[in-house]
Amino acid sequence: MTNAPASGRMAALMLGLATLGFAVNFWAWALLSPLGPRFKELLGLSAAQQALLVAVPVIVGSLGRIPIGALTDRFGGRVMFPLISAATIVPVLFIGVAGQTSLSVLLAGGFFLGIGGTAFAVGVPFVNAWFPPHRRGLAVGIFGAGMGGTAISALTTVNLVRTGGAATPFLITAVALAAYAVVAWLVLRDAPGRTVATQPLMARMAATLKLSITWQACVLYAVAFGGYVAFSVYLPAYLQTGYGLEQADAANRMAGFVILAVVMRPVGGWLSDRIGPVPVLTAVFVVIAVMAGLQALTPGLMPVGTIAFLTMAGALGAGSGATFALVAQVAPPDKVGSVTGLVGAAGGLGGFVPPLVMGFIYGQFGSYGLGLALLAVTAALTLALTVTVVRSVMTCHTAEHSSAR
Repeated sequence: MTNAPASGRMAALMLGLATLGFAVNFWAWALLSPLGPRFKELLGLSAAQQALLVAVPVIVGSLGRIPIGALTDRFGGRVMFPLISAATIVPVLFIGVAGQTSLSVLLAGGFFLGIGGTAFAVGVPFVNAWFPPHRRGLAVGIFGAGMGGTAISALTTVNLVRTGGAATPFLITAVALAAYAVVAWLVLRDAPGRTVATQPLMARMAATLKLSITWQACVLYAVAFGGYVAFSVYLPAYLQTGYGLEQADAANRMAGFVILAVVMRPVGGWLSDRIGPVPVLTAVFVVIAVMAGLQALTPGLMPVGTIAFLTMAGALGAGSGATFALVAQVAPPDKVGSVTGLVGAAGGLGGFVPPLVMGFIYGQFGSYGLGLALLAVTAALTLALTVTVVRSVMTCHTAEHSSAR
């Protein structure tokens, strides 16, 4: 019993370092997005080329979570966190020093910049192993708040370029990555007695794909986190076009949306520890369906539209936290990283579909209403999945766990 406080302090330290690593790597991952308009002007890019430039690191980072999650099951976060951080330094320095001369060079740098986006699949199994089942929701939710690293990039990158030159934000980020890699290598430790995957990589991936929780969590996260990503990308354009806001005003409102979603992610995990992930997810998708349906009617921005968007932000953040609370409870211990990789990929890629749909619908009909109505329908269908199939899986897992005890 005397070692319990020390063990708790060690777990808290590991959680803090993992969250910091997630934030720093996501900061690097998001460096190109704020500079998209600058590159468009400097290199004469079309809108499609600008979109491709911003999308490449996000797509690579999302898909890269699949093998990185599986490798984390095998080698642990103690090895993978400093490795991912050190590897991300290379494309960051390349883009900052020599990679801003042409679209093809930027795309090459952006491809490898995607490495930073895979850090999510390292942190979830690492944190998961440090905490008992009844505390994993909150712990993984706190770790997930590291996605706020994208906000660091959004708030600082353009200003750093203006004040210090084109290479400045990349050099600063490279230093932060290097410092974190050193600290992680010296301080991070895998949880005592963590379950180490022993199967070959492809065999583990095949086994993971056969798990029902993998596909269910992919759908839940594609809607919850994918919705967050979509709004964080497209909300400024929506507010400018739909409500005539100035660029700065729209950007500030988007920042408020992002901050609320980030804050609510650990809240969703904490509530999942207390009442279970299924009730939390049920409430989340009810709220999203209702608020998206309300916003589809294009009400006035003050107060109804603002309330609708901020309520959706809170629900999307809580839903993201609850999804990984579900994964932490149901996924086999030696496959948490593999499941996380697939689910994380689904969430990242899920954020690309809504902006494309919204842009197409606005181009065809001159209104965003139908796009938001489709979000409401999607949330309602996800709600149906949650209260039937997911609830059944959770009930069976709880029964098996109780009988095993």
